[in-house]
Formats: sequence, C-alpha cells, structure tokens
Amino acid sequence: MSSVKRTADVEEKNRVEGGTLYLVATPIGNLADLSERAVKVLREVDFIAAEDTRNSMRLLAHLGISKPMVSYFEHNKRERGVVIADRLAAGESCALITDAGTPAISDPGEDLVALCAERGIPVTHIPGACAAIVALTLSGLPTGRFVFDGFLPVAKSERRERIAELMRETRTVILHEAPHKLRGTLDDLLAALGDRPIALCRELTKRNEEIMRTTLSGAVAHYRAVDPRGEYVLVLAGASEKPAAEDSDAFWQAMTPAEHVAHYEAEGLGRMDAMKKAAKDRGMAKSELYQLLLKEKEN
Repeated sequence: MSSVKRTADVEEKNRVEGGTLYLVATPIGNLADLSERAVKVLREVDFIAAEDTRNSMRLLAHLGISKPMVSYFEHNKRERGVVIADRLAAGESCALITDAGTPAISDPGEDLVALCAERGIPVTHIPGACAAIVALTLSGLPTGRFVFDGFLPVAKSERRERIAELMRETRTVILHEAPHKLRGTLDDLLAALGDRPIALCRELTKRNEEIMRTTLSGAVAHYRAVDPRGEYVLVLAGASEKPAAEDSDAFWQAMTPAEHVAHYEAEGLGRMDAMKKAAKDRGMAKSELYQLLLKEKEN
C-alpha cells in the first residue's frame, strides 16, 4: 500500500460523519493524555453527551471548544438515550464522554451503545485512558487473564454473593472503590478470600499517583492508621487453589438459608437444584433446609 493511500485512509477514518456516535475517552488525571484525534472529534461533532456537563465544560473550555451539550447519566439514561439516538438517526453526530476515562466501561454509555446497535446507528471509538487497565499494568500481578468487576454491590446479600464468586476466581480481579467505602471492602475481602496479594492504585496519572503493592491484611492494617483519599482501583490476585473447606463453611454460614439458595439461583440453577446445593454446603438434608426456608419466610 502506498504512503499516499495510507494517508488517504487515515484522513477518511478521522473524518467526522453525521449519524455516528463517537465514544471519546477523556483523561483520568493528566490532560496531556487526550489524543489529537479526540480533540478533533470533539471540535467537529454536532453535539456532546456528557455524564456531568459542568465537569465536561471545564475540559472543553481548556481545549477552546464550545459545543451544544446534553447530560447523559445513570438516572436519565432511559429517556435521554432515546433523544440522543433520535438525533443520530436524523443525521447528527455525537461524542459521548464521561467525567474521566473510557465511556461504556462501568458506565451508562453501554446502554446507549446497545440502543444504537439495535437501531442500526453507527458507533465508533476514539481510544484513550481507562483507569482499570492503567492500574492492571502497574499492579505487578498477572495481566494475561483478568476480570473487571466494577464496584461491589451495596446490598448485603448481593455483596456476599459477588464476593462468593471471587472465592473461585483464578484470574486477576479489578475493582473500583470510593474512599469512604474502602475500609469496609478490604475487611470483607480479607474475611472471605483470605490474605491475597493486592495493589491499591489511586490518583492515577496525576502528580501524587500512588501504587501500593501489599496483601489484603497489609492493606487493612495500613488503612486503619491512614484515611483513604481519592478514588481507588483495586487489583487483586486470583485464587491459587480452591478455598479450604473450613473457610467455605464459615462463608456459607454467614448467609441466611434464603440468601444461600438465591446465590445459586443467580448462577442459573433452578430452585430445586439450588436448594440441593445449598443443603450440601450446609451439611444438611434438603428437607431440613426447606423447613428453615419456611420459618425464615414466616418470620
């Protein structure tokens, strides 16, 4: 392929086209990480959809860009997504951005992409920073196989079920956590998973970037003495072997019978099979577990 044709192909690819949704990754801390192509797309699209228009306006002002903006976030994504898709279908171009990082990763942008795919609206991506990947590469833990699990659920039963899944996960695990929840999360992980290696990454790409490589017990001890600050990405070593029987027993007994059955139903088992497995975990007959479920329901 001649250099002239390669240049023409690049120019064609970089041209902003009407009726297209552009997922534009924004910096997670260092503004210099925004690519030339990202700036070009932000300048040329018809409008920009942003998680928080106030934060995004500061970024655009820094770049000298003034564009019509619409807010698009978790609590308005259903109705606003339809509005955006309708404008795209009518021939307008839109850039979707988040406060920091890559849209559609642990982000309502995934719903907008799905809606566009359903309606046959073109979607393309302008690559850039992603906090989860940055943290993984800095963790010192295996990167060949990993799983991103976002934020752990807040509801106790859902949280226990999610952590129970991590007991058997052999791949490196990436989690997000807010500073005010970090201590509780570390305590829960240590109690359920045992003392695994972990990297705690904060202020990524910023002046005060910090990568703390330790163990869960070391992290718990550290944050008993130090107040967590900033948003965290936790990179946790996967399970090296099946958890010891006594550890599993303690974990299951921390659940109510109904939560235990619900855990297996969430994995796709039918009600009867879920009850059978839960009864086996708890060392009792299925009929005994059934009676406990009835009592729990009455109470």
